[in-house]
Amino acid sequence: MSKVRLLIMVLCTSLWAEGSYAQNTYVLTLEQMFALADENSKTIKAEDAAVIEAQQGVKVAKNGYLPDIDLSLSASYLGNGYLLDREFKNGQSVPMPHFGNNFAIEATQLIYAGGAVTNGVAMAKLKEEMAGVNREAARSRIRFMLTGFYLDLYKLHNALKVYDKSIELTRIVIEDTKARNKAGVALQNDVTRYELQLKNFELARRRVENSVEILNYDLVTMLGLPADTQIEPDTTMLAKILPMEGVAYWQQMAESNAHAVKQSALAVKMGERGEKLARSERLPKIALVAANHFDGPITIEVPVINKNFNYWYIGVGVSFPIHSLYKANKSIRQAQYSTMLSRRRQDEVVEQTSLTIQSDYVRYMEAYDEVATLEKSVQLANENYQVIENRYRNDIALVTDMLDASTQLLDAELKLVNARINVIFNYYKLKNTSGNL
Repeated sequence: MSKVRLLIMVLCTSLWAEGSYAQNTYVLTLEQMFALADENSKTIKAEDAAVIEAQQGVKVAKNGYLPDIDLSLSASYLGNGYLLDREFKNGQSVPMPHFGNNFAIEATQLIYAGGAVTNGVAMAKLKEEMAGVNREAARSRIRFMLTGFYLDLYKLHNALKVYDKSIELTRIVIEDTKARNKAGVALQNDVTRYELQLKNFELARRRVENSVEILNYDLVTMLGLPADTQIEPDTTMLAKILPMEGVAYWQQMAESNAHAVKQSALAVKMGERGEKLARSERLPKIALVAANHFDGPITIEVPVINKNFNYWYIGVGVSFPIHSLYKANKSIRQAQYSTMLSRRRQDEVVEQTSLTIQSDYVRYMEAYDEVATLEKSVQLANENYQVIENRYRNDIALVTDMLDASTQLLDAELKLVNARINVIFNYYKLKNTSGNL
């Protein structure tokens, strides 16, 4: 799907139905953001290019199976020769035909190279596989980053609602306190205190607005959307039921899918192939050779024979680099140490991944416990608010009591929503660590 079509689809399906919202404000789900990131992320595009480069590397490595064919053609001017005896005496000029020509074609087909070509192709394929894993790791990393930004944006929008309500209630209190001050039952200092509180709320709200602007700009830039696009989080996401598999499930998932584990395993395989390549230097190279030459004139005779001479041959060629007997050992040992290092790093990666999964799972379960606790807090804050509201309607409580009760309820509701958002964040953190995002 093209970038334009994908953008149109996401924006059209995400447009808010209410006309009160700005025309460039859209609700995007996490899945829609992931789709846009896959299409537009510069990081992912760079990894795509790396995959294509690795695929081309496999094709280049397979060229080793093909024959080498050399074709040469030349024309030359031959000067006259000069003939001397062995004592460098009795010299005489030997006339030569002045036009010389040479045409040759030679073909070599490698039969055996000690596994150099086969292991070279296998190494290129491993690099291609590594490039694919790197791409998936980059995509997972981008998705997790977007998830963090998106959920932080959700929290900030909730904070704006709390500040709006607090500002509204504080203004009511200010008006009530001013009225009481005129009636002589409140001090001017009380008015000043609440006005100062209002300014603090307005300043805090402005800071949240700035944070929303920064996060929104980060998101639209990473997603390739127009700069004036305003992203609204999908509020229905909190109602979704997330999986509750045990830690063993996530550990098993990480063992087979975690990107770091895959990368370390491929590094070991590449090290083993590197050993085989190093050993191939100590083995002979065998190839079929065939050639045809068409030369003239024939200069090995005196006088020179002014004719063309064509000859051909076919046979088997064997080459063995003697120097490899004392040079290749060092390369082999280096390759063995490289493989050993890769295996130790693989053990470390597997261990660290297991520890991270355990930690992430504990935090995931802790987030659920926090939600349960805050649900009770909201219930108690709501009951307290109902009591204060009832007393306020019966002129038993002051408006300041209403403000305190309302603030406590809003704060409890904000913390509950943030706790539910943290559940989602910890779930996606588990998916990212296990290589399943």
